[in-house]
Amino acid sequence: MFPLTVENKHVAQLLLSTGTCPRCIFRFCGVDFHAPYKLPCKELLNELQKFLETAKDELVSEVPNPPPKKIRLQELEDGIDGMDNLSQNGEGKTSIIEDGSIASKNSNLNVCNVCLGILQDFCEKEFIKKVCQKVEASGFEFTNLVLSISFPPQLSVREHAAWLLVKQEMGKQSLSLGRNDIVQLKEAYKWITHPLFSEELGVPIDGKSLFEVSVVFAHPETVEDCHFLRVICPDCFKPAKNKKSVFTRMAVMKALNKIKEEDFCKQFPCPPNSPKAVCSVVEIECAHGAVFVAGRYNKYSRNLPQTPWIIDGERKLDSSVEELISDHLLTVFKAESFNFSSSGREDVDVRTLGNGRPFAIELVNPHRVHFTSQEIKELQQKINNSSNKIQVRDLQLVTREAIGHMKEGEEEKTKTYSALIWTNKAIQRKDIEFLDDIKDLKIDQKTPLRVLHRRPLAVRTRIIHSMETHYVDEHHFRLYLKTQAGTYIKEFVHGDFGRTKPNICSLMDVTADILELDVESVDVDWPPALDD
Repeated sequence: MFPLTVENKHVAQLLLSTGTCPRCIFRFCGVDFHAPYKLPCKELLNELQKFLETAKDELVSEVPNPPPKKIRLQELEDGIDGMDNLSQNGEGKTSIIEDGSIASKNSNLNVCNVCLGILQDFCEKEFIKKVCQKVEASGFEFTNLVLSISFPPQLSVREHAAWLLVKQEMGKQSLSLGRNDIVQLKEAYKWITHPLFSEELGVPIDGKSLFEVSVVFAHPETVEDCHFLRVICPDCFKPAKNKKSVFTRMAVMKALNKIKEEDFCKQFPCPPNSPKAVCSVVEIECAHGAVFVAGRYNKYSRNLPQTPWIIDGERKLDSSVEELISDHLLTVFKAESFNFSSSGREDVDVRTLGNGRPFAIELVNPHRVHFTSQEIKELQQKINNSSNKIQVRDLQLVTREAIGHMKEGEEEKTKTYSALIWTNKAIQRKDIEFLDDIKDLKIDQKTPLRVLHRRPLAVRTRIIHSMETHYVDEHHFRLYLKTQAGTYIKEFVHGDFGRTKPNICSLMDVTADILELDVESVDVDWPPALDD
């Protein structure tokens, strides 16, 4: 059933005569159900002609400004026939050229003056197939996808011009047409192409999918359509660092909402002029949202930093915990890059023992994302076999939201340490036993000198929940501490020139220093422990 009614007849005739394609005519007539848009172009035009009951030789419609324009039906039919013959004679053929762009060459079609050919050339199966070939060649693993379409901003200007034209004509019939009554171009395009993309790739279109296929259209011929808006509404077009042009779709829409209708009509033709060429596709990109891998690591070396140790552009040590783990993940997930985070950090000379320290790695734009639990276990084993400096446990895929549990533990949870302490004075067991009785000792720590280059100067109150001493000899004892997360243990021992108060030196009235430090446990119950 043809979707237009008698009320639409005058508007449809007006738009068709000024160079608007059938699908855009449907949009301006408020056709908001999908089926009519999916019909082939030739069929749409034939049905539209029947609806308008036009004369056989020519269709004439009065246009207030500019003068009446005549379009021969035969020319329209020839144009549609030309589209049908794309695969036979190659004229107007849409193709992906070597640099990845897509354009219509030698097009003999009447290009729509509103959508610039978007709803003509780029809804056809041939174009969809070309895009899908590029998607399949990208090497991404996906079970659904989201389609992102970027249209030239001047389309909004042209649609505004056509709307003002139609609005004026409908006003003569005491009818109204709001901008929200027009079906958005992007909506109509999705109605037509989503089923075609889904059928070609064999997966559903899902707005929540992490795999995105983006298609960017451009139309150089009409790129100056927006420029007059900047003169009238300069405050709408402010340069942004991450934008190549000030003429973004949002900026153009902001200006169109602001400009007076009479000022617009003085600056831009209503109806818009018919272009010579259709849009071109300047970019087809595939990208997958980040995936996250979490686990716990043990560090057994006193010569291994958590992250790459680089000072003034010079690397100090060959590797790091981050790299020993992430290098394997990058390879297996075929990701472009990664971001490493953990529940706190240990110094280069500090070991992390016990059940390890929680960590998470964000893998950016991974090409492979689906793994069985057995494959993850094998990956964990591969990491562990590659180095005797670290070990990984409980490796698993997690969500972005779940990482919040790890970050909460940085300040809120407790940590247990083992430290080998040296004293300048000879000591006996009785000299250290009193430390065992101290509970929930509050200390004030001014930002340590050794981290002032990367942390702001502040005084932080921390709690030493408990201490336990093991006498070694008259100049050495081992101290086990359970502390609030974020406590600087080395500074609590030697005092950092009085920047941490109280400290072991002041409590024992000796000069003390820390010779070895181990993290015995990080009391963050995340990620969930897995069965071996």
